[in-house]
Amino acid sequence: MAKTIDRLAPVFDTVIAGGRVIDPRNKLDAVCDIAIRKGRIAAVGHTLARGTAKVIDASGLVLTPGLIDTHAHVYEHVSGDFGLNPDIVGVRSGVTTVVDQGGPSALTFDGFRKFIVEKAKSRVLAFISAYLAGGLLGHRYVDLYGPSGINVKAIVKAARDNPDLVRGIKAHAEPGGYSRWGMASMKLAKQASRELKLPVYIHLGTLWPEAKKKPVDAAKIIDEVVPLLDAGDILAHPFTRFPSGFVAEDGSIHPLIKEVIAKGIRIDVGRGAHFSFKNAERVLAAGILPFTLGADLHGYNVRLKDGGRAYRGMFTGEGVDSLIAEDRASPFERPYSLHHAMTELVALGVPLVEVVRMATENAATMLGLEMEMGALSVGMPADISALRIVDGNWTLVDSDSETRKTRQLIHPDFAIRAGKLYRADSPLLPNIAAMAA
Repeated sequence: MAKTIDRLAPVFDTVIAGGRVIDPRNKLDAVCDIAIRKGRIAAVGHTLARGTAKVIDASGLVLTPGLIDTHAHVYEHVSGDFGLNPDIVGVRSGVTTVVDQGGPSALTFDGFRKFIVEKAKSRVLAFISAYLAGGLLGHRYVDLYGPSGINVKAIVKAARDNPDLVRGIKAHAEPGGYSRWGMASMKLAKQASRELKLPVYIHLGTLWPEAKKKPVDAAKIIDEVVPLLDAGDILAHPFTRFPSGFVAEDGSIHPLIKEVIAKGIRIDVGRGAHFSFKNAERVLAAGILPFTLGADLHGYNVRLKDGGRAYRGMFTGEGVDSLIAEDRASPFERPYSLHHAMTELVALGVPLVEVVRMATENAATMLGLEMEMGALSVGMPADISALRIVDGNWTLVDSDSETRKTRQLIHPDFAIRAGKLYRADSPLLPNIAAMAA
């Protein structure tokens, strides 16, 4: 009889034991275990049978579905210094899935698959660039991004040839482009979006300088963008310090934003290099909570200390985006990760559970991959992020050098991608011990 019971007992490869599990989709927030078998979630519950399984002690950690960074730039080498290594942004920073926003184009997507996606340990997806130039040097050469640089047929073909990777289309609606072409580029991006039945992800906030003698009333851009959009489309950078986003120069919220949300258009933080605490506070105070949380990491907001060729002056407001601390062990000037963006939102009063929802359940919904990621449901791929909440007196700084104090720092400990463990050792991460010294 005992042998029969043993044969019926669950057999797990790994059990992650004793962590606080936050899984918003499954309405779970409790201390329990997560079991993995053959690279998939096998069980989630209290004191699971361990048998011969490898046990990872997660006491004191928060365990979530694998974090999804919905705004990354990881077309390494092809996009120049702008593109970071996908695993430095991904699993080595405690993030299991990264979404490249506009790096690969219809002309370069085959290289993205072969040299980035297939080599990365992280799961890498993309919003294909609306422009044939893609994200070369971080969109440095503005003349490549007008309507003459967009081919709708080519976008549609590339997306249909790569349906496993292409989750939408990346476009821009900002003063520099608007002063040159109005809505022409945006309309072509939406044409491809509708033909493919995929969302378009729209950059708000200044990117290029305005054309000479063609000043733009920034508020009018949103006036013209919103009627073009469909439910499921995404507006990025709601907390930008530029008046071309959600917040006008006088501090008021653009009157169409509530209409945007009612229409089913989603909002991604896209933290990036022009984040403003004041504007974030204004947007949140208006009852507007972003749907997803993209970090917008790229080589110009975590510039390499040695050998990097950051194109200073290319972006207005490029620069200081990090904790006030100097980590001499890092090859990057400013340590930063998706967890930093999470820390900022919690410091601004957003509950941790809602921040996790943005980076898991909601991100999976944005990508149309609810059955593959974003939860710890039995049978799903074992993508898990483990993070530590570090108490202390921390100072956060935004792109205007405005500071905010916080008592808690969110810091990654490890990630599990498809059942395999990766320690959080990315050079993008701050050295907590050095900072506390």
